[in-house]
This record gives sequence, structure tokens and C-alpha cells, in this order.
Amino acid sequence: MAEDAGQAGHTGNAGRREYRTEELARLAGITVRTLRFYRERKLLPPPRREGRIAWYDDHHLARLRTISALLERGHTLNGIAELADAFDHGRDVGDLLGLGEPTEETPVRLTPEELADHFAGQATPENLAAALELGYLGTDGEEIVHISRRLLEVSSALVREGIPLADVLAAGARVREHADALAGIFADLILRHATEADLPRLRPLARSVVEAELSLALDRRLRGRDGRGGGDTPQEAR
Repeated sequence: MAEDAGQAGHTGNAGRREYRTEELARLAGITVRTLRFYRERKLLPPPRREGRIAWYDDHHLARLRTISALLERGHTLNGIAELADAFDHGRDVGDLLGLGEPTEETPVRLTPEELADHFAGQATPENLAAALELGYLGTDGEEIVHISRRLLEVSSALVREGIPLADVLAAGARVREHADALAGIFADLILRHATEADLPRLRPLARSVVEAELSLALDRRLRGRDGRGGGDTPQEAR
């Protein structure tokens, strides 16, 4: 029997809905020829084989719909192939969240096209790889998980203001180093003088100190840049 014979899907061994080639193409709104072309370009994970029959599941269907959506947004097939490869080889959501969700940050689930919309065409394979490396992004099937809604919204806002996403991510990597050092200072301070039961009360206070110091540091830097003074050291002021 040829792999395209018949169109009725069925429930596979893993309890998931499965489709033969023709049915999958019909559900995705593409031709069988296009589906095979995508498979040859490695835009799709391999199907499950049962003799000569290729069985696809809902993950394949979601991937095909994502490809169509990204093409409509102006992405090229080469770019989509690189994005698909990055997703397939990126860390999964379990690695991203570790032992559990962050205590104060809210993870966000996104489709690939929603991620592309957030960053106005700058969700390139290079930027995606940098975000995966930073631990900002992970994958869960066909969904992407961003570790923090606040970081996602701030990053998107900076890109809308004209700052390239690559520069935003590079800055994020540098901030991460300093943030880890600051967290170490306050973790040592709190654990030296308090118990774990006090952490919910003391953690927001530590964060407030960092936010206030950052605000003051920005004032000093920006006053020095706009010529109003404040950027000189005491020795230079003399």
C-alpha cells in the first residue's frame, strides 16, 4: 500500500491523533507536493513510519500552520528552516524553569508567529539562539515559553523604540552577570541575619534597594551625558 492511500486519521500508539500525508496536507491547507517539499527541506520532523505508511500527528499540523503564518509575515523558507532547527535543538521548558516556575516572574507561552510579531521581524535564528542561550526562551512542543512576561514586554518595547534586538540581548547578558553578583550580596546578607521563613518579607526589600540604586546611577550617567554636570568625580570637580 502506498503511504498516501486513504485519508482517515486514527489514534496512534501514544494516544495521539495521527494523519496520513493527504489528510495532513488537506488540514494544513497545502498540497501534498508542498508538504513533501517542506519535509525534504527539513522544515518538518520525520513522520512515524508503519511499513510504507507515514503517520503525522498534531505537532506536524501545528508546524505546517506556523510555516504558513510566517510566510504570510514575509519570512523566507531559509529563515523558517533555521528557526525550526533552533526550536528543535533548543532547551525544553523543563530545563528553562528548572525545579519550578520563578517565584515572582510569570512565564509566557507564545507561538512562533506571536514571537515574530513581538520583535518586528528581528526574531532571527541568531537572536533566537542568543535568547535560548540566556535562558529567556524554551520550547514545549510547538509552543515557545519566555521565562518572564516583564522581560518580554521590556525587550519588545526597546525594539519598538529602535534598539536592535541583538543589542538588547547582549545588554541582557551583561546585566545577568551583575544581577547574579547583586543577588549573591543580598542572599548572603539575608541568610546571615534571617531565616528562610523571613525570605518572602525581605526579598522585596532587597529588590527595592537595587531598583533605587539603578535609578540613582542612571541619573548620574544621564546628567553627565546631557552636559548638566554630575558626571565628574570629586577630584575632577576641584
